Amino acid sequence: MRELIIGKNDAGQRLDKFITKALDLPMSLLYKSIRLKKIKVNRKRAENNTILSEGDRIQCFLAEEFFEKKADKHSFESISVKLDIVYEDENIMLLNKRPGVSVHEDEDGSTNTLITHIQAYLYQKGEYRPEDEQSFAPALCNRIDRNTGGIVIAAKNAEALRVMNEKIKRREIDKFYLAAVHGIPKPESATIKGWLLKDDKKNIVRVYDKNPPRSAKEIITKYKVVANSGDSALIEVELLTGRTHQIRAHMAHIGHPLIGDGKYGINKGDRAKGYKYQALYSYRLRFSFDESEPSCLDYLNGKEFKIPKKDIYFTKEYF
Repeated sequence: MRELIIGKNDAGQRLDKFITKALDLPMSLLYKSIRLKKIKVNRKRAENNTILSEGDRIQCFLAEEFFEKKADKHSFESISVKLDIVYEDENIMLLNKRPGVSVHEDEDGSTNTLITHIQAYLYQKGEYRPEDEQSFAPALCNRIDRNTGGIVIAAKNAEALRVMNEKIKRREIDKFYLAAVHGIPKPESATIKGWLLKDDKKNIVRVYDKNPPRSAKEIITKYKVVANSGDSALIEVELLTGRTHQIRAHMAHIGHPLIGDGKYGINKGDRAKGYKYQALYSYRLRFSFDESEPSCLDYLNGKEFKIPKKDIYFTKEYF
């Protein structure tokens, strides 16, 4: 029998979710073991959805082979960390992710990703020790496409991760983007609505103004022109809904595709001008938390963070 003690970063999880992360146990055996009381909490029978608290003791009557520590995917010691940190405190980090950088490991198995560099940075600072964690690793709370740049939120502990994920789910974080588009939208400020249908196989979306397919989801995009150079415009976009490729597809749908976007526009001329990626940057965010639900991140409420326009590669011709 082995006993696992629930630490601060393990608390608040379902029993089955914790065991999945802590042990190298097949899912079928996991649920069978809980059902047959080979996995108990504080020496009492537990359910799959039992919520764990700090200090709980989990008794596991399992073969020793399942307790072998899972091999770390990354060698944190060998990474030369490259991060552009916008903000950092004891709970979270805000990073400026550059276009072309993947946030997570992709299908080619590359470990040169944003999350790897974040974990390496915290490991080298002594704030993250994988050997002391049973189920937690520093993680990203939001994602940005590989070819889009902008502010990404990372959580340094499990409580911050849970709270931030819930805030994002409840849309208590206002996100603003800068984009360069072909032409000058008319009117120069508007809130546009539509429906978006995603094709997972082709990784592309289609926007409808009316009579959308049943599975399409409503989208609301707010934009305003902040500058123009005659045949193109720099716009600020606020997402009132957050759907896949929403800004790119919605702006293309109204006749103003993003410069450099080959998926929803024609970018042959843009590439000749040096645009490797779609001209889109998540440059500003504001925390607008519901004050009726206190959390460990309340000190962030009302704060705003942004990347200066002059530091974004495609804005130079507009200012």
